[in-house]
Amino acid sequence: MEKIINVTVPNLPNIDEYIEYIRGIWDRNHLTNQGPLVLELQEKLKKYLGAKHLFYVSNGTIALQIAIKVLGLKGDIITTPFSYVATTSSIVWENCNPIFTDINNESLTIDYKKIEKAITSNTKAILATHVYGNPCDIEKIKIIADKYNLYVIYDAAHSFGVKYNDQSLCNFGDISTLSFHATKLFHTIEGGAIVTNDDNFAEKISYYMNFGHKGHDDFYGLGINGKNSEFHAAMGLCNLKTIDNTIKVRSKLTSFYDKNLFPNTKITKPKITENTLYNYGYYPIVFENENTLLAIKDILNKNNIFPRRYFFPSLTNLPYIDKIFDTPISESISRRVLCLPLYNELESISIERICKIILESLN
Repeated sequence: MEKIINVTVPNLPNIDEYIEYIRGIWDRNHLTNQGPLVLELQEKLKKYLGAKHLFYVSNGTIALQIAIKVLGLKGDIITTPFSYVATTSSIVWENCNPIFTDINNESLTIDYKKIEKAITSNTKAILATHVYGNPCDIEKIKIIADKYNLYVIYDAAHSFGVKYNDQSLCNFGDISTLSFHATKLFHTIEGGAIVTNDDNFAEKISYYMNFGHKGHDDFYGLGINGKNSEFHAAMGLCNLKTIDNTIKVRSKLTSFYDKNLFPNTKITKPKITENTLYNYGYYPIVFENENTLLAIKDILNKNNIFPRRYFFPSLTNLPYIDKIFDTPISESISRRVLCLPLYNELESISIERICKIILESLN
């Protein structure tokens, strides 16, 4: 029986190194509430990502919710239908209205050409996703946001380590959010971060993520528990030491996929935005139709290979979205895109087998 190949396998550090951090936690008996490892991780992430302000939080979803709250958004938020459900659910959870505009057929990010047509007097912000870590049309979105006095939030959950025009992708927009879930390129088991260059927003974030506390007995205002623990920070500190090698390994695996799968006119890949230093967090391919995807997915599953339909369905189909939106490209891509297995321990012989099954099935 062939070994199981999942779409991803979390990176785990040297266990002795992790245990050494855990011993320190035991000695200090400081488990949460902005402990020394959390503060150390925040500072190291700020340095690595070139961020002015970075707040390490419990997950990427709470990061989005806090971002919406900090900006004081009430009303419509223009967003993408091609993303993980958390992008939309965060908007709805914060009592705002997601207004979906379609995506670019090549980059799979929100199509800036369609944003302006969706703006009304009730529009307050744009929440766009750097899909698979591929940058949005940042300059064009900024021009539109400035013209209509809108805030911009970037869901950068997939974008750890990505640079655009030699700058960290997290430095664009009013606020960017990251996910450090175990499935991500860089992870802290569970976790996330909020990044901003605005001092005023940063001050609010620091209060909002800690119940609104302003000292032990005083409160800034309404807040929530967005903090993370020393144990999660310990995992992050370990994984941050090897992140450059992780990206390097995935770059080689991606090239190996490319070599084995392309050129093939029956499948395509998203086009990476120009001037991007990519992180190779995912390997998505797009088939000609959904039936082909389903057939190949079934064959791969029977061979103990488990890719993922990421993202499916298009978010306009969520049960709590009542309004009908015209997003045919997202509808089409979401039915035809499949993320193939990609993780550091994946062997080249396994990639060859995956590609062989796909190509034979296409012929």
